[in-house]
Amino acid sequence: MPRVSRWFIRTALMYLVAALVLGAVMQSPLAARLPLFRVLWPTYVHLLVVGWLTQLIFGVAYWMFPRYSAERPRGSERLGWVTFALLNAGLLLRAVAEPWHALAGRGAPLLVSSALLQLLAGWLFVVNTWPRIRER
Repeated sequence: MPRVSRWFIRTALMYLVAALVLGAVMQSPLAARLPLFRVLWPTYVHLLVVGWLTQLIFGVAYWMFPRYSAERPRGSERLGWVTFALLNAGLLLRAVAEPWHALAGRGAPLLVSSALLQLLAGWLFVVNTWPRIRER
């Protein structure tokens, strides 16, 4: 398994655990009284969908899709790492900015930045993966 795939998959597992813990805490009686926990639903969903699911898909696809060529079997490894970095930077920025925006009405530029980082990561994943999808 390529190193970048291992990082994608391990990081996905960490986000899964983080989301499950956050989900459990959000259901506690204490959380119902604290405003912070009332606004964490979008963050929870983002941790599950982008952090866990999307990241797991990226890691497995980078590893398992058909080979691009004998010299570069998985396309650009550098592009894989850039995708990993952008996706996680966007997700972590979102996890901070979303509650801040909901509670204080600030952080909208950070939310836009996080969305752009994740969008760019998605595009780079497609650019790197597209040539590997071909008829036999």
